[in-house]
Amino acid sequence: MAEQLPETSLQIRTLVTPEGKLELSLTEAPVKAPGPDQVLVRIQGTPINPSDLGLLVGGADMSTAVQGGTKDNPTITADVPEGGLRAMKARLGQSLAVGNEGAGIVVAAGDSPEAQALLGKMVTCLGGNMYQQYRTLHVSQCMALPDGTTAEQGASCYVNPLTALSFVETMKAKGHSALVHTAAASNLGQMLNKICLKDGVPILNIVRKEEQAEILRGIGAKHIVNSTSPTFMEDLIKGLMETGATMGFDAIGGGPLAGQLLIAMEAAASRKMKEYSRYGSGTETQVYIYGRLDMSPTIVPAGVGFAWNLSGYLLTPFLEKAAPEVRARMYKRVIDELDTTFASHYTKTISLAEALDLDTLHAYNAKATGEKYLIDPSL
Repeated sequence: MAEQLPETSLQIRTLVTPEGKLELSLTEAPVKAPGPDQVLVRIQGTPINPSDLGLLVGGADMSTAVQGGTKDNPTITADVPEGGLRAMKARLGQSLAVGNEGAGIVVAAGDSPEAQALLGKMVTCLGGNMYQQYRTLHVSQCMALPDGTTAEQGASCYVNPLTALSFVETMKAKGHSALVHTAAASNLGQMLNKICLKDGVPILNIVRKEEQAEILRGIGAKHIVNSTSPTFMEDLIKGLMETGATMGFDAIGGGPLAGQLLIAMEAAASRKMKEYSRYGSGTETQVYIYGRLDMSPTIVPAGVGFAWNLSGYLLTPFLEKAAPEVRARMYKRVIDELDTTFASHYTKTISLAEALDLDTLHAYNAKATGEKYLIDPSL
């Protein structure tokens, strides 16, 4: 063992009570010594992704949030409306750990050759419960980073890079040739554009602001549509005809956007038809909802044809079903292009306690484009 094992690890916990209260707190948890095929990682960087916020604050009304505790041991409480309680029934009364991914130094390792090979290495990790100082993980949940890589560079190696790569893999596997992506100027969206540009995959990007379009143009994006434009639907149909996209990935989830994508895909396909059919184009269209930036109901009106599909999408099931060679290829590409295609940039690095400062929480919970926070539990 490389250093004295700590007895406890400070971590962020989230609890929703049956009475309808969200409670966020810091807790000391026992550190588990690594087994034969495990390692103990001192976490030095873990990002706050939208998927993490879904667990951290859930369906709480954060406008009701109240700061409590002390500066070093803060707490936050907020009301959870009835609809949120119904959605989170399975987690009521359970104190849960947060944080999907992160990076840090392996400070202790089990006896297996695979575990020993990681001792002293900077690794990127996927396994949940990353918003804490130390994390015990199976070697399969860790990936060694090149020498000289910092925790900041390696902290976001899994969720966004692998999700972006999985979109292209899914597109190819399902027989489609181009993509549509919403919230396209996000960290993930920029990675997806770089992948598509490098691989020659046409992609239609949907943004809400001109500043977001400029971000994408700056990295070479060719097809961009503004959803707040009065000519949005016609611009969307035109973009779909130019790219040939019949598959979309939607980070918004609620509201009319997913339905608009399906309607526009059908309209674009219909305009290419040589003969009219009362049943529509027959072109199979697919929109996957992989995020929920809008918590309102998803609206799918008439006009989508009769060959449309709308479903949810998560990275973990994709990886579970993917062939080993596909996963290996994806992992290798992330490491090879860590400083280019898959580089992440952070607005601010904060401590565990600062993550539970109410003003800071409101800032990162806004999920603003270009605003990404990194937690360093060692601070």
